Amino acid sequence: MNNMEPEIILDARDLHKSYEMGQRSLEVLRGVSVKIERGGFVALRGASGAGKSTLLHLLGGLDVPNKGEIWTDGKNLAAVSNRALAQWRNTKVGFIFQAYHLLPELDALENVCLPARMGRVTAAKAEARGRELLAKVGLKDRVEHRPTELSGGEQQRVAIARALINSPEIILADEPTGNLDSHTGEEIMNLLCDLRTEANTTLVIATHDLEVAKRAPRVIHLTDGLIQD
Repeated sequence: MNNMEPEIILDARDLHKSYEMGQRSLEVLRGVSVKIERGGFVALRGASGAGKSTLLHLLGGLDVPNKGEIWTDGKNLAAVSNRALAQWRNTKVGFIFQAYHLLPELDALENVCLPARMGRVTAAKAEARGRELLAKVGLKDRVEHRPTELSGGEQQRVAIARALINSPEIILADEPTGNLDSHTGEEIMNLLCDLRTEANTTLVIATHDLEVAKRAPRVIHLTDGLIQD
């Protein structure tokens, strides 16, 4: 019998986040605490405005909390320098967004390789890895196509390949199937689940889609900036 405690890769403690909206303050998270295991698959559920995307951005270091701590690898992300935070994001985290966020002037391969080049990986090594990933996501013959020449599902596959280019330990996906039809969305989820299994990558997805959430062994419900068990 194995009594080993699971390794916690992200430990968020009492997170508060608000935004100034003119003369008033909009409180989005009001004391959220959550532990995410290495290699786990967690779905964040809740209505629009419940705080899903905000929590995802905080966990990935894209934003910082007004109050609270996020611990990983023995450090509190809320307390490290901007440079250290950027380096951690680049090497440890892969982001996938609903709107893809591909650069229109770059082709698929160039978009995929961008995080690696920002991490000072050589052009040749980045390109080899990028081609490998595009083949893995079924786009071997689309490497020179720009985003406007790709379907929504193909653009999301490029975004997934880009998220994987630096072999991240954590993938954070914000409504990754939100702009896709049900069939393409299912294909994208199958791909993400397969990639997670292959590399023991931690997967956290914010989603409105109940079918997407059903794929996750663990679902966290957010209501009005609080976790509802």
